[in-house]
Amino acid sequence: MSNFEKTWKKGEEGESFAKRTREAVRGPQPIKPQIEKASAQLQSEVNRLDAALARLNQRESVIFRKTVHSVQVHDQESSKAYSNELSEVKKMKKIVTQSRVALEQISIRLQTVTELGDFAATIAPAIGVVRTVRRTLGEAVPDAQDTLGEIGSQLNSIMVDVGEITGTNFSLGEPNEDAQKILAEASAIAEKRVNETFPDVPASNADEPIFTSGEQG
Repeated sequence: MSNFEKTWKKGEEGESFAKRTREAVRGPQPIKPQIEKASAQLQSEVNRLDAALARLNQRESVIFRKTVHSVQVHDQESSKAYSNELSEVKKMKKIVTQSRVALEQISIRLQTVTELGDFAATIAPAIGVVRTVRRTLGEAVPDAQDTLGEIGSQLNSIMVDVGEITGTNFSLGEPNEDAQKILAEASAIAEKRVNETFPDVPASNADEPIFTSGEQG
């Protein structure tokens, strides 16, 4: 249990802490709008990643057709080149899908934090997830980095504000256990989704039909 949670649950002191936290949410410079803004920005990034996935799916479909054709005409050099390109697309799709799932999860959590008042248990892992996603998206969606940097800074600022109001010190270091769990779950989901939609190139056979990934299943 974190120091935040211990303090939260300690008798009268905990009640006083909860009161100060509620006042932080509703006070003259309320934190609630800041959290709502961060959540909205995260949802915008989720939408951006949806668009990136759509582009990758389209690219995958085109390359897959070319790969299948090169296999069927026994063009081994082209087949190898296209297969390598497909592998890169698969890699990018997994990165983007994992990032999308992780950002969506913390966006949903932020939408409930003002009701629960459990800032540390929500915002701390959100900061860790945003930092990690920002790093991993460098190659796949580089234009997302600036916005994610701003969101991360905003979440840091919220934690500092809450710490000052409540007299609690929060660790803003590496992703905590909860953040790592969110990222691990997102990775597993991404792996499953990419494997489900990414087709195998058929063996060389002129009579075999050519399918795109979008036409299968």
